[in-house]
Amino acid sequence: MKKLFYLAIVLCAIACTNKKSSVNYAKFEPEDGKCLVFIGQDMEAIGGIEGKEGYVNFFGTPAGITIYTNIRPGDVSYGYTYQGLDGLTSNANWGAGNCFADAQLASPLLKGCDVAIGLELVNHEEKVASGEHDSYIIRLGEWIQNIAPRRVFLRIGYEFDGHAWNHYQPEAYITAFRRIHTLFDSLNISNVAYVWQSTGGNSSMDELYQYYPGDEYVDWFAYSQFAQGRCQAMIDLARKHGKPLFIAESTPMFQEKGVVASELRLSNPEQANRAWSTWYKELFNTVESNPDVVKAFSYINADWPSEAMWQGDTVIFSKIDARLQINPDITVKWKEKMKMERYIHEPIAHIE
Repeated sequence: MKKLFYLAIVLCAIACTNKKSSVNYAKFEPEDGKCLVFIGQDMEAIGGIEGKEGYVNFFGTPAGITIYTNIRPGDVSYGYTYQGLDGLTSNANWGAGNCFADAQLASPLLKGCDVAIGLELVNHEEKVASGEHDSYIIRLGEWIQNIAPRRVFLRIGYEFDGHAWNHYQPEAYITAFRRIHTLFDSLNISNVAYVWQSTGGNSSMDELYQYYPGDEYVDWFAYSQFAQGRCQAMIDLARKHGKPLFIAESTPMFQEKGVVASELRLSNPEQANRAWSTWYKELFNTVESNPDVVKAFSYINADWPSEAMWQGDTVIFSKIDARLQINPDITVKWKEKMKMERYIHEPIAHIE
């Protein structure tokens, strides 16, 4: 009887060990109950470098920052002509704020942080898919490789179902996504995870699948969380496929019926209090009620209408100032939230 008792203990220990080791986390995915905190989306919003005072100067270095670049040479945006891979090795502003990734990553205040890259392919997904733009893909891959050991979350053709502004063709989008992944594999780029990002809007499940590159090509699912709140469809889909989810863009917003977007400036105490009790509450609840899936979020700490792209009465972000540091009460509440063990609000690995 004693031998049977000890045998039962041993078998139980083995079973527990196997259960623990059977958890297969995706690339760069933190353990369940943990969430990486990223801040975006331009140099002024993030701060941390000379002449740019933003989030980092008030709240410290987050786990990661969000930057943007593109493969759309020759296109024009707000008087700026894209060269391709703009904003990586030199300053560029296509209407949405200054972007200069190398300058940001050279800052001591941004030492060791991860990088989420929004890679725009608008009007060029077919050229990427066909191989015509392979030289840009290779240059991007080399840039990513050169910033190792920093970890990169690559949002290829982000907001793929944003038809009004991206109008990606499903077949070309999928082929482009796969081509980038395959070329990076051929270059042995190991410090990158591939992110598939929806708008978080009203796409049906069938429509989402029309754009899905496949489990073998996607490491993370993602969506944008603005006025519409959480996207339960993407959360459920990520859980179904065993993928972590990244809320890759988020900024507070009130959207009333028949209104583009109500004014929300965190410098206004009444608006700020309403935002904290509704929008911020929903953001954190989305993370905390899905500890097995929602593993990262990026907050856009921007004064949106300060940039040309977001100005005008018909522009949805034209009345949004989401800079946390301009409201003392929000600053305190945010800092308290970031102290929670759940939120990873510091670089995973400091680069020497």
